[in-house]
Amino acid sequence: TGSGNVAVGYLAADANTTASGNTAVGGWSLSSTTTGGENTAIGSTALFDNTTGASNTAVGYEALQNNTTASFNTAVGTDALETNTTGAANEAFGYYALNANTTGDYNVALGSRALMANTTADYNTAVGRDALKANVTGTLNAAFGSVALEADTLGSRAVAVGYGALRTQNFT
Repeated sequence: TGSGNVAVGYLAADANTTASGNTAVGGWSLSSTTTGGENTAIGSTALFDNTTGASNTAVGYEALQNNTTASFNTAVGTDALETNTTGAANEAFGYYALNANTTGDYNVALGSRALMANTTADYNTAVGRDALKANVTGTLNAAFGSVALEADTLGSRAVAVGYGALRTQNFT
């Protein structure tokens, strides 16, 4: 059986069997976790679907809600990394940051809706509101500044620095 767990809220950490070191604060937070340990979920339905994923941090309503087995993710903000399932080592800070990510790994999104449409792409960095917002599968991109590379959906290896830099550019 698990040890060192804290659960506060309706059905928080409800399915826990052997997981240890988890903190769940909020209704349904970490409610599906069975063996994944060292997770922190603060907010209603934060890390809701997590089963075996470990060392995740989710703060905010629906943060990392659909995460199942992925580990080492950090999501701070309402709906940050909400649809992530198996993508690992992602960092999302801000409302809807990396919201659509499912299997993408090693992405960093800092700002509301940064990398919001990213689904499977890896190694992207977006800093600023709506930076790389439309990116779906493009990899190895870096956008620094609000709305930088906002419209790019598939491009890879692009760099944009400054407010609105390459905002409407869509590399293919």
